[in-house]
Amino acid sequence: MTPLYAIGDIHGQKAMLDQALDLIRADGGPDARIVFLGDYTDRGPDSRAVIETLLAGRDAGRDWTFLKGNHDRMFSRFVRDGTEHDARIKSGAGWLNARLGGPMTLASYGIEGVMHLDHAPDSYRESLVCFAGPDGATDKAGLQALATAAVPAAHLDFLEGLQLWHKTDDLLFVHAGLRPRIPLHDQDVEDLLWIREDFLDNDHDHGKLVVHGHTALETPWHFGNRVDLDGGAGYGRPLVPAVFEGRDCWLLTAAGRVALTP
Repeated sequence: MTPLYAIGDIHGQKAMLDQALDLIRADGGPDARIVFLGDYTDRGPDSRAVIETLLAGRDAGRDWTFLKGNHDRMFSRFVRDGTEHDARIKSGAGWLNARLGGPMTLASYGIEGVMHLDHAPDSYRESLVCFAGPDGATDKAGLQALATAAVPAAHLDFLEGLQLWHKTDDLLFVHAGLRPRIPLHDQDVEDLLWIREDFLDNDHDHGKLVVHGHTALETPWHFGNRVDLDGGAGYGRPLVPAVFEGRDCWLLTAAGRVALTP
């Protein structure tokens, strides 16, 4: 059985991505099939280099499949139209808040400075008051203009063209998860990118083993009906790739494969 590899949320961790790819290459060779589960950007120090690595693999003809994460969409939306917020973030924090990681992503493209954020009197949402960069302060429109000039169109086209899921005979790959008992083609895009409740706490048999990221754990974990591969690289924890043969799963380490079982 031909193995299939998967890498969870990278979050701008270029060095960790390189290590994960080295582990996959050592286990499956240079032509290994890999599914990337999304969230390539934000929080980590080098989102730009992560995207460039993925594009280089794609352009070299690697058998790589790329899924879209919610952070990838937040990044592209800000650059395209200045959108700071997503309705699924109930705290009111926007993409330009360091907790979400937008400032780190912009810094990787050379836009470094301080985000001054505040709440409007009639809104629970915080918004950018001004961005203080080395060339002075600017408002959100000015910051968006800087981002538009700095982020290559090829990067935005890549992020905006990412697919939402990928399936095999045994596995269903998606960024966040899916709503139980709803056919795949009828799933809400917002759920595929954001869902936690009604998915994480549900032991429904989806017909395939669901492989996802989005919800950061201390380490990847097998829950029986799903495998969560977000081990928290966005928070500095290791990026651990996995390999699947049918529904059987192993994590890849420097010492070799380690079985991941329910």
